[in-house]
Amino acid sequence: MSGVLTLAAVAADPRVLTRALEVRDGRLVTFRPLTHSDAEGLAGFLAGLSAESRRLSRFDGYDLTAARGLCAAIARYDKLRLVLEEAPSGRIVGLLEFSLDLPPSDIARFREAGVEPAATDCRFGPTLADDYQGKGVGTRVFPLVVDVARRFGRKRIILWGGVLADNPRALRFYAKQGFRTVGSFTEANGQRSFDMILDLDAPDVPGSAGGEG
Repeated sequence: MSGVLTLAAVAADPRVLTRALEVRDGRLVTFRPLTHSDAEGLAGFLAGLSAESRRLSRFDGYDLTAARGLCAAIARYDKLRLVLEEAPSGRIVGLLEFSLDLPPSDIARFREAGVEPAATDCRFGPTLADDYQGKGVGTRVFPLVVDVARRFGRKRIILWGGVLADNPRALRFYAKQGFRTVGSFTEANGQRSFDMILDLDAPDVPGSAGGEG
């Protein structure tokens, strides 16, 4: 498909963002948009997240009701959600979330840090199943994330909700992908997080990878 993608176009034909990918340990996954038929599989994914994973990736719920809500939101708001589906089991093992608009709180926080938000910014946040964490899956998937952002006409990726200061593995991962830290903030519960941003025009940004599925 030529031109800038839209949420409606992706909902109408999810194949435009569907890719097959071999992750580092030899497992095969399909990277694809969330669909309305994914509610039960997504509920299983959410329910299987450990307490630590839930601390790092917060959702409104971790059950079928929450999953149905995410599926019902497809192409209705500013969110694009994609999943990693394990082959051949069909199990959902990852949820990748984009937000194509920035909330006022983020705009104010970034301006305070000396970064002027733009309409070509997007937010991004990933969550992997516990048994897929720490195995290089994020490194394999991230070029596809960059490709999605670019196809929506975005020039910068902001990490959704920042990265918790006590999550050194995530901080190292994002720095390796080219993100830079632009500020920090303290949440209502007292946890400190870092705001990180990636300029997609930077020369060291991973390119797109994977073949069409």
